[in-house]
Parts: sequence; C-alpha cells; structure tokens
Amino acid sequence: MARKVTSLDVARVAGVSQSAVSRVFTKGASVSPAMESRVRKAADDLGYRPNVLARSLITGQSRIIGLVVAYMHNPFFADAVERLSHALQAEGYHLLIWTVGNSDVDLDRVVDDLMDYQVDALIAASVDLSGALVEKCAAAGLPVVLFNRGITGDGLSAVTSDNRAGGRRVAEFLLAGGHERIAHISGWQGSSTGRDRAQGFADALAEAGHGVYAQADGRYDRDTSAGAARDMMRRSDPPDAIFVGNDYMALSVMDVLRHEMGLSVPDDVSIVGYDDIAMAAWPSYDLTTLRQPARRMVDATVREVLAQIGTPGRQAQKIEIDGPLVVRSSARLPQGHSE
Repeated sequence: MARKVTSLDVARVAGVSQSAVSRVFTKGASVSPAMESRVRKAADDLGYRPNVLARSLITGQSRIIGLVVAYMHNPFFADAVERLSHALQAEGYHLLIWTVGNSDVDLDRVVDDLMDYQVDALIAASVDLSGALVEKCAAAGLPVVLFNRGITGDGLSAVTSDNRAGGRRVAEFLLAGGHERIAHISGWQGSSTGRDRAQGFADALAEAGHGVYAQADGRYDRDTSAGAARDMMRRSDPPDAIFVGNDYMALSVMDVLRHEMGLSVPDDVSIVGYDDIAMAAWPSYDLTTLRQPARRMVDATVREVLAQIGTPGRQAQKIEIDGPLVVRSSARLPQGHSE
C-alpha cells in the first residue's frame, strides 16, 4: 500500500513551510495568491487531501452539523434537507444526517452517536427531544436548534412556520367558499405542528360560529389519513370540506376519495393541505395548500445555528414564519375569487 501523502510532503514540493500549507487549506486564513497557487498545484500533483478530522482536534471545531430527522417519507423534508445542506456548505459546514424511528431509545442512541462525532451543533427536524436529552446536550455544550417543531418549555431555539396562522387561513378560505360541514384530518397531535395547525383552524371556525364538523388524527401517515377519510365520507351526512394537516396525507386522501370511493374533488368535497410540496402542483392533484416557506425557514435555521455556535449561552429564539395559501383547483373557490 502506498504511503499516505502528508502536508509535509506538499510543503517540500511547494518550497514553503508546513504551516503555510495549513493556512492554504484553512477557510478564512491569510495567504498570498502566489503561495496558494503553488501549494495547491503541489497538492494536486501529489494527490494530497487535508485531514479534516485531525484539524478538528486542533481547532476544537469539526465544521459538521448533526441533523436528526424523522418523516423522511414526506417530500417536504427531503427538500428541506437539501436546502439545509446547501446553505450550510456555503458557510463552510457539512451535514451529518441521521434518521430515527419512533422510539426514545432510537433517538437517545442517535444523539449519543452524534456527540461521538464531535458535531458543532445539532438540528432536530420534527423530532421531540426529551428533557433528559436536552439536559445532556446542554451539559456537553452542544447547541440545539429545532426545525419545524417546537417543544414547550425546553429552552431551545425553534424555527417553524406560523402554524396557527396557517390553520386559521385555511378555515377562513373554506368558510368564504360557503362550506358548512368542515372537517379536519390533523397531523399527529403529539407534535406542536399538528396541535397548532388544528388549534388555529378550530379557533377561526369558532369565531365564525362553526365547530369542526369531524376530526381525526392522521398521525402524518398515509394509511391512517386514508382510513380517516373513508370513515368521514361514509357518514350519512359527510363533510363538504376537509383540511388535511400536510400535503403528504392530503394526496393520499384525494386518491382514496377519487379512485376508491368514486367521489369528485372538489364537487363532492373540497380538500386543502399544508406544506406545498412539489407534487401538490402536479395536474393530477392541483392541491390548494398552505405553503410552508421552506427557504426562509432554512435560512433562519442556519442563521440561528451559527449564532448559537458563535455565542455560547445565547438566549433561545422562537421564530415563526408566515406562509401564503396557494389556491388551486382541489377546493371550491369563494365567490368572486379568481385563481
């Protein structure tokens, strides 16, 4: 096996000191263009790559952000992860991604593993961290930012869409469309996002003198939400509109109503989702939905992560970002409304 090329080898070929080689490969370090060109040419000729992990032992920073994510089956998160990765790369960081199951044991193990990798911060995407895990991260000096999920009383920074305002906006739209029997298949009610969307929706209906006609917890699951839709539409007086807690569930609901139950959307029942994933705009769905402002949420998350790294002990921030209702053809339009 060939001997591994070191920075000392590069220094000899380039005719510079080993510390000069280190500066060339250190982001933000001061080095002249001529020296950088000489060092990089020598490195390319020798096939040298700097040892990032070794450097992290010296600097105390790995330049790696750990991301723990659930619900990767939901396209919203695939898009958000890609955006996070690009935004962090632009800042000189990289993502180490772990997915978790539904058990606390899975989450405990993943956080322990991330700590072993000496990540500089942790982003938890739609994951509920226990009090014990929050304390463990705090004791280790590990900054944590929540993405698309809040945890009451945890003292952690969180970035979400304005879920209550979004749920309220959906209710107001359906009321304006003349719907009378307005139901809700919610996101998981164990999550802040599911609860807040449901609460904003119910509040707006109540203020207009309506109650939620029927409600079921779809648990952010396609099969569960499909079953809830079957049960609602088999009633003797079924809903004339259903707000579904995210697009991933809403598309499943539309498939069941149209292809299994032979119903028309929106003639028999209007459907509104939440997220505005790419598939929502496909002509076969053309789903009216509340858009989560993913780009702005990601930008805010990255800013907060970097601020937490740069300022240990920084006060937690609760950031809610409003998003628009995207009107398509899956819901009856209010009178006088043009698409």
